[in-house]
Amino acid sequence: MKNPVVHFEIGCRDSARSQAFYQDVFEWEIEQEGPSMNIHTGSDQGIQGHITSLGHEPHHYINIYIRVEDIPATLDKIEEKGGKRMVGPVPLPHGEHFAWFTDPDGNMVGLLSTD
Repeated sequence: MKNPVVHFEIGCRDSARSQAFYQDVFEWEIEQEGPSMNIHTGSDQGIQGHITSLGHEPHHYINIYIRVEDIPATLDKIEEKGGKRMVGPVPLPHGEHFAWFTDPDGNMVGLLSTD
């Protein structure tokens, strides 16, 4: 199975300011959902995402999420190949799970699954 990029996330310290910036510059529709703001780019091309303020470091980041079937197995493979497990897997309200890892160069990347 191929593993597509399925989501993006923009981290910030001031979510209201970031929301206004992305709405004004790119005309994205942004709506509050829990602690995050969902981004609807208004296009069927590309992927959708959200803006979030974690309340702790890292405040400034951009992350992509790759859909995988099995997060624990994927994290094991990542570690075997020189990456590092950072967060998760963490359950999400809609039955999905996510995790973060860093690649061998230190880039943060997310995983998303429905397992």
